[in-house]
Amino acid sequence: MEIIKSDININFVKYMWICIAISLAIILTGIGSIVMHKGLNYGIDFAGGTMVQLKFKAPADIQKIREGLKKINLGDSVIQEYGSPDEIMIRLQKSSEGKASIADLVTEELQKSFGKDAFSVDRVEEVGPQVGRDLKIKALKALVFSMVALLIYISFRFEFRFALGAILALIHDVLITIGVFSLLNKEFNLPIIAALLTIVGFSLNDTIVVCDRIRERMKMKKKETFEETINQSINQTLSRTILTSMTVFIVVAILFFFGGEVIHDFAFAMIVGVMAGTYSTIFIASPVVLLFQRFAKPAKT
Repeated sequence: MEIIKSDININFVKYMWICIAISLAIILTGIGSIVMHKGLNYGIDFAGGTMVQLKFKAPADIQKIREGLKKINLGDSVIQEYGSPDEIMIRLQKSSEGKASIADLVTEELQKSFGKDAFSVDRVEEVGPQVGRDLKIKALKALVFSMVALLIYISFRFEFRFALGAILALIHDVLITIGVFSLLNKEFNLPIIAALLTIVGFSLNDTIVVCDRIRERMKMKKKETFEETINQSINQTLSRTILTSMTVFIVVAILFFFGGEVIHDFAFAMIVGVMAGTYSTIFIASPVVLLFQRFAKPAKT
């Protein structure tokens, strides 16, 4: 199935610098947001603390919950609706120490304010500060090691210039996704790391197809300039790239709208990553290969 004919001839190289400038602007905006927020909005997984999810029998009064928690002096807390007005998520910076359970203290105090049968506890998560720091380091290592492993593999399978283009495209996708999460102040937790690793795999698959086509044309069309080879390769794989991206996008969009709150942020990260990955396959990876070719090998006279 083709939604775009393989003989289409769009001059993608012509817009190379414009696209690189747009990507840099988005990435720098994201980095600026992270700096302004003094870091990402880390979830319990990374920041440590306690998360209590409550299910009320009627829409809950958040202000009343906040006043009740002030009485037990548990420090800063984030109280918000979780999908519907009768579902409440409470995030506290403290985690349980010794026999004192933060979740039990919260439950007991709110039972005094709302009544014993007014709500039920659906979920409790507790992570100590040290565990949170360890998880943060391990998550960063997972991303870095996956990039290094891919760089080595693609260099071996193709050439270093293709590996460089692919890796910079992947870094581009990850930075844009993280930047969007910072701009929207969304929670950054372990499921988002899983989404980032999934995005890396998805984006790499598309990029490899284009790189493979470039390599094939270099062997078959030796009289073409490198710019022409890149343009024709992108054009010939464009239908496949868009169809693949649309298929994944439809699935993650369904998860985003109908998958529930637990998977909501994971699906959102995937939506951003799929769009960034499709864009980088066409406008970032191949231009990087072209720039490497221009600067690494002087033109023959």
